Amino acid sequence: MENASATSKEGTSDEREITAPLDVQSLQDAWDRIEARPPETHVYLTVGAKTDLGRVRENNEDKFDYLEPEQPAVLSTRGRFYAVADGMGGHAAGQIAAELALKSVIRKYYANTSDDLETALVAAIQYANALVRDTAATIPGRAGMGTTLTAAVVHEGDLIVAQVGDSRLYLIRDGAIRQVTQDHSWVAEQVRLGALDPAAAARSPFRNVITRSLGAEPEVEVDLYREALQPGDVVLLCTDGLSGLLDDPTIAAIAAEAPPSVACLELIDAANENGGRDNITVLLLRIDAIVPFASRPEPATAAAPPGPDPDPDPPAREPAPARRRSPLRWWR
Repeated sequence: MENASATSKEGTSDEREITAPLDVQSLQDAWDRIEARPPETHVYLTVGAKTDLGRVRENNEDKFDYLEPEQPAVLSTRGRFYAVADGMGGHAAGQIAAELALKSVIRKYYANTSDDLETALVAAIQYANALVRDTAATIPGRAGMGTTLTAAVVHEGDLIVAQVGDSRLYLIRDGAIRQVTQDHSWVAEQVRLGALDPAAAARSPFRNVITRSLGAEPEVEVDLYREALQPGDVVLLCTDGLSGLLDDPTIAAIAAEAPPSVACLELIDAANENGGRDNITVLLLRIDAIVPFASRPEPATAAAPPGPDPDPDPPAREPAPARRRSPLRWWR
């Protein structure tokens, strides 16, 4: 995300860094107090995610994160959480804002005991907004930092989406792609008003000016969407480093034809071939099956359901962490 005060910082990473540690035990304690019914359905899905510096920036201020609980009570009340964020602010403030937002939203969303998922999700985002804003106001060198946030919750057979900023969520079904979210940017608003056509908006020097972000105001307006998922669907979350360089048909063709982790790499390669002028982050979910929860195979007597698609090109600097022996599946 471009920002007038952005400056570079040495070092970048394809991995999520723990800026705001997630207290898994406190979440576990909260969930243990919830008396919840078992889920009605179980969604088998495959995950792929990748972030890349791009070819112009010297610091990666994009982040992604996700949490996949395995406890039936948690799945029935909260589901699985996936998100991308595009930070801004310079002096590494953008990546700090993005990481603070992601970790705090996950923590607050799962700790909330509201029966309504949208209510819990918005409350978590408002908390993250206040945290980013307070951090920017109190820590030297962090003034003006902020971040976009696009989050998706897979709850039984539904997809619940929350969005602030111009990071997008697409739904690809039967080869057709649809942008579920609306960009909170100056050019997107001008297009919706009829003052700019899409081609002019893509060339506008103001195309990276966003009208909503976490950290900018005491409260932030959150857009919410809900979609019914179907087997074969592909859900794609991305920052504008991808959507600003590839058109929708190209994104759909790549995302729908390869395993999620491979598709993430191919999408990033395509964006870099088109200039790579920003950081690029992609998170893909392929919906493999939706079955009644009671009829799912038991782990002790059947093969495990599909997990995250292995990265065919993992970073050489650091091996992937071992899976936690816990009802939680927390990937970082």
